[in-house]
Amino acid sequence: MKELLISGNLTAGVIDFSLLSLFLRADLVVKSVIIILIISSVYSWTVIISKIVRMRQLKQLDSEFDEIFWSGNSFEDLYDTFNYNQKDLKSKIFCSAIAEWKKSNKDVGRMQASGLNSLKERMSRSMQVTFNKESEIIEKNLTFLATCGSTAPFIGLFGTVWGIMNSFQSISIAQNTSLSVVAPGIAEALFATALGLFVAIPAVVAYNKISSDLSKYFVSLETFMDEFTTIFFRQLESK
Repeated sequence: MKELLISGNLTAGVIDFSLLSLFLRADLVVKSVIIILIISSVYSWTVIISKIVRMRQLKQLDSEFDEIFWSGNSFEDLYDTFNYNQKDLKSKIFCSAIAEWKKSNKDVGRMQASGLNSLKERMSRSMQVTFNKESEIIEKNLTFLATCGSTAPFIGLFGTVWGIMNSFQSISIAQNTSLSVVAPGIAEALFATALGLFVAIPAVVAYNKISSDLSKYFVSLETFMDEFTTIFFRQLESK
């Protein structure tokens, strides 16, 4: 009996529990789960890094725009400046409004109140269309992070359940409940669970952070649109 225990301990002691070995020993289903989670993790980190870099660029461009916009130059000069190299949303929104105004610029002197209201509506619509298009581009792939955060733990849990089922099957076949029989399947199962959490946690945290930053940025854009419209038509009506 003592010899059997020693033999079992030696067998359990030589089992390799490295991540690569756990993957290679896993069956097709668990391997598929692990591969899906690894691909999801790589892609989610790609999205996270790209969004963080993009947000930093937008904030820097936003500060540069505000500095130039509030410098006191005329709208025509500002249009020539920003239309030359449009990289941020404020420049695109501003240029879309001024471009709409330029189409009606020749009739400004004869405009009545109804004409000004029509111009204001067209400019506001043009700015809103630009805002919607550009915000959609910025938010692209962001929903993938939310999807990873909500589904990755369940995908890992599926791999866990399948690995435990394999462990019970091994026990049934070997008619042995020793650690050397049970441990590999349980380790594969726990590996799938851990990998699912590894994918989900950063995705959820990043999604919440990026969504919050984007919400603040979009609010600042909407505020700018209102301020610009007010200032522009105040100057137009004073002529």
